[in-house]
Amino acid sequence: MLKTFAAATALLAFAGATSATTITYNDFSDLSDFQLNGSTASITNPAPGDVLRLTDGLSQGGSAFLTNSISLDNEASFSANFDFRITNPMGISDSDGQGADGIVFVVQTVSNTAGGIGGGIGYQGLNNSVGIEFDTWNNGGWDDNDGNHVGIDLNGNINSVVQQSVAPRLNNGDIWSAWIDYNGATDTLEVRISDNGIRSDLPLLSLVVDLETILGSPDAFVGFTSGTGAAGGFHDILNFEFRDDFNPIDVNEPATLAVLGLGLLGFARRRQRQA
Repeated sequence: MLKTFAAATALLAFAGATSATTITYNDFSDLSDFQLNGSTASITNPAPGDVLRLTDGLSQGGSAFLTNSISLDNEASFSANFDFRITNPMGISDSDGQGADGIVFVVQTVSNTAGGIGGGIGYQGLNNSVGIEFDTWNNGGWDDNDGNHVGIDLNGNINSVVQQSVAPRLNNGDIWSAWIDYNGATDTLEVRISDNGIRSDLPLLSLVVDLETILGSPDAFVGFTSGTGAAGGFHDILNFEFRDDFNPIDVNEPATLAVLGLGLLGFARRRQRQA
């Protein structure tokens, strides 16, 4: 069966219990298949480009999750790819200028929640979850005094288990691409990011983690969170592709508008400490 899944560019197809599923959004002109929470619920998808805007001012916290849960039958394996852009920095500044607090890609067991504002990046407090944070503000010790980094977070704790500094600034107004892959057979989560649209061979972060145990549920919801405080900006997701199997996405592939089955999760490592 083939069914329209949200935007006209997002299609969902089922090919039996053992098939894989791919969900693709080339834009967010239709948000009817998303649960919008917190500040995000009051934001319409702005033109041009019909982006998914998570925050657009100060002291906000919001999220957007697909309303259909994803089965974790295939050892929670998944591959995801999305482009994001952070513009209009506002408010106070840290060492690299205005703008905060970033975006988190999240897999969790519910769809109707948003976490803490500001340094919570809309993720803090979301239990039974994994989050990949793209953090643009220096919150001191829990950020390793780094105001521009990528990290892997577990169970709503924004003190990342692993994190890595990146350059240039994530909130420089450019388009950034992220790839997140989780191989449930090896319990390996990898994260890649670039500002040129090219997927690197080596991950920025890699972490061995049992996501089935972290989530504690056979079903999960996929989406994004964001938060701002005394500093802020426009936090936009431009497009999104998700596969419920370990099937890494190469941006040089032909665009995929189909959907073939279901499972979950991917991300990575550099500095490691106990969550």
